Amino acid sequence: MMLMVSLGLQTQAQINYCDSLSYTSMEGLPLMVFGSTNGLTPNMVDSIDWNFTACNAVTCYTPQGNNPYSFPLINMTDTVKLCYDAVVYWFGTATVCNRCDSLIYDLTDSTWVVYNRMGNPTNIEELSTTEIVDNKMYDLFGKELIEAPIGKMYIKNRKKYINIQ
Repeated sequence: MMLMVSLGLQTQAQINYCDSLSYTSMEGLPLMVFGSTNGLTPNMVDSIDWNFTACNAVTCYTPQGNNPYSFPLINMTDTVKLCYDAVVYWFGTATVCNRCDSLIYDLTDSTWVVYNRMGNPTNIEELSTTEIVDNKMYDLFGKELIEAPIGKMYIKNRKKYINIQ
């Protein structure tokens, strides 16, 4: 290490440009988004090519227009999977970044918001449940059985069994 410092050689931290990229949706309809560079200065990269797609339950759409990118066929009742591929060009190299989110339209704010049914988890704990052991047997249709059927699958205490006697 001392030799490298004495010769003037330095190591540089690797930059992950993808961490600095995101998108912003505009208020109202239709769905319109534009790419955001979040602190990347023009002297850090040569250029960025954004490729957006928006999919509803029926089909996927490519945007109309450039920055902001507009999706006029997306309705406010759609749950939208919005994805982008961004190609960052810098010093003769290219880095491809991608991201996908599910969006829903919030009528109270007239905005598109990221839909996350579970919220952002802060911790994960093992759920402790007490098993109910009633030793009842059921077939796969939920009908209670008196005895274990031979050669057929059945359920007992929430586990599947096959009696091969």
